[in-house]
Amino acid sequence: MSTFDEAEVGELLHRRGWRTAFTVAERVNRWAHLVADVERGYGDDIYEYANDLYCRNWLHEAWILLHDDVVRRWTPQIKTLDDRFRAATIDDDGLALDQFHKLPDHDMWWWRRHPRILTGSLGQSLRSAGARGTDTDAD
Repeated sequence: MSTFDEAEVGELLHRRGWRTAFTVAERVNRWAHLVADVERGYGDDIYEYANDLYCRNWLHEAWILLHDDVVRRWTPQIKTLDDRFRAATIDDDGLALDQFHKLPDHDMWWWRRHPRILTGSLGQSLRSAGARGTDTDAD
């Protein structure tokens, strides 16, 4: 299988349907931002949350296309972010999120987890679908 540099992968994925030719750095930064938001208590709604999870999908798709040196350079940071995301979320095999968004392939594990801190609109939606976690909106 051929491998590509970062720019080529961004263009290839753009041609496959991604809205722009993202870079690895852009998607890693977006994943880092989402992870931090989830750790604090994600403040947007269920649909924005689902949309935001796609930054991790892009990395997943890019990884099989990228040169090994690029993968080696970025993997430690992504692994750290993945570990933080796992710590800030609960694995429910996607039961809650699936009520609002069709889940992608099973190997995209981040879709099968929901935030531990259930707050705002996202928290309301996930609780209505049976999610359990820390309710920061309760008085």
